[in-house]
Amino acid sequence: MGPFYNSRVTGLPGFPFAPHYLAWRDWRVHYLDEGKGARTFLCLHGEPTWSYLYRRMIPRFVASGARVVAPDFVGFGRSDKPQDERVYTFDFHRQLLLWIVQKLALKNITLVVQDWGGLLGLTLPMEVPEITGLFVMNTTLGTGDAPLSEGFIAWRAYVARNPALACHKLMARACPHLSEAEAAAYEAPYPDAASKAGVRRFPQLVPERADDAGAAISRKARDFLQTAWKGETFMAVGAKDPVLGPPVMKVLRLWIRGCPEPVVIENGGHFLQEWGDEVLERWK
Repeated sequence: MGPFYNSRVTGLPGFPFAPHYLAWRDWRVHYLDEGKGARTFLCLHGEPTWSYLYRRMIPRFVASGARVVAPDFVGFGRSDKPQDERVYTFDFHRQLLLWIVQKLALKNITLVVQDWGGLLGLTLPMEVPEITGLFVMNTTLGTGDAPLSEGFIAWRAYVARNPALACHKLMARACPHLSEAEAAAYEAPYPDAASKAGVRRFPQLVPERADDAGAAISRKARDFLQTAWKGETFMAVGAKDPVLGPPVMKVLRLWIRGCPEPVVIENGGHFLQEWGDEVLERWK
């Protein structure tokens, strides 16, 4: 299991962090592991991004005296990318996260989530008492008992029509302040369309009906967060997100016991980590 180095994923702008790898089932999983401290920030990316998304926030979390762990889901970033889309299920990704927490013996975890990082990550606290904090950005729970938004349905259809999804173009549109090299870094791990099976699959995995895979455990997580969650929560919202923006996050806030009023980043979009400096200025 040697390091996965090639010209595509080295020398990326603003990304000096050393790669680390674990073997999970039949696949190699990449993660970043920076800093040391009693507190661990576990940073979970969404779709179609990878741990590069957290490059602005990692140094600030480390400077607070914490350890920061940021994995790439299988199918994303520097992790292995099975080409069979049937491999990717809600439970597949969730079990990976549970295993990472156990394998790396993470303690006193603040879960940092956005997009699919939250759809999956927010189902963990009810089973992982080591999670003592939430840092929540532009996400939701896939409970299957409410209609999907028109914005998401349009996104799902777009991905289905564009199997070679141009991640760099998507990120450049969603985050207009990115440099050309930064936008290109989101495309860097994917040499061809076949390597994007996991990227294509995520939109199809959002539970739409009550009996869809992942819906029941998401409802169980919602009930836990509403009634039994005792940890600290910080919520930030990118106001310009057309899919998981303020209306969705307003509902999510009601699902998290003790969640304070969210910090609203008026110019922030869906990928709020790319406005990470502004978010962390408002973070206690």
